[in-house]
Amino acid sequence: MSSVTNHYTTLKISPTATQAEIKQAYRRLVKIFHPDSQSKTAGHEEIIRLNAAYEILGDAQQRQSYDRQISQPSQPQSSGASNFSRQRQQTARDADEQMEQWLIKVYKPVNRMLNSILKPLKKEINELSADPFDDELIEKFQAYIETSSEFLEKAHNFLRSMPNPSNLAGVAAHLYYSLDRLGDGIEELHLFTLNYDDRHLHTGQELFRIASRLRREAQAELKIRT
Repeated sequence: MSSVTNHYTTLKISPTATQAEIKQAYRRLVKIFHPDSQSKTAGHEEIIRLNAAYEILGDAQQRQSYDRQISQPSQPQSSGASNFSRQRQQTARDADEQMEQWLIKVYKPVNRMLNSILKPLKKEINELSADPFDDELIEKFQAYIETSSEFLEKAHNFLRSMPNPSNLAGVAAHLYYSLDRLGDGIEELHLFTLNYDDRHLHTGQELFRIASRLRREAQAELKIRT
């Protein structure tokens, strides 16, 4: 250990020594090592070490700070390999954190929006089929279309709210295409309410089925990646 971290050893005292004992030890050693003593032990370098030690330990406040410093175990200097390893570990942690945040703030909300659009369709179609020309039934179906459009817009906003992690690009792509098909499907259902042409209704249902398949593919891709 260097003199900087060996002040108690330099003064040949215990770390629990009192301030009076530190002063006495310093004076005793100075007399021994002082160049003017004409002693064989005299030495300029030793005096420098004694003065440095007493400058710290002789001041109560500086001694407290020094005691805290030496009470902490020294850390070996990191090698380049260790630094690189830590950087890789930090990068991996950052990637995991980014993925977790994306799943919470994007994937889960978008998945809920998709479910809110897709799940009611069968029931809505069945109810409407009782009499597609009934004003009350068509108004209820239109309300479902409007609600679905609102969910679709929210889902798009969530998907655009933050960049997807690179390892989940496939998941994000499936979600995007699912929303795209739903947008076209909702438009077809809306056209049906305007002209009662069954082709729009059938096309809308087919687009919803494609959107549902893409959503399942996103879920399957997510299981692979996580």
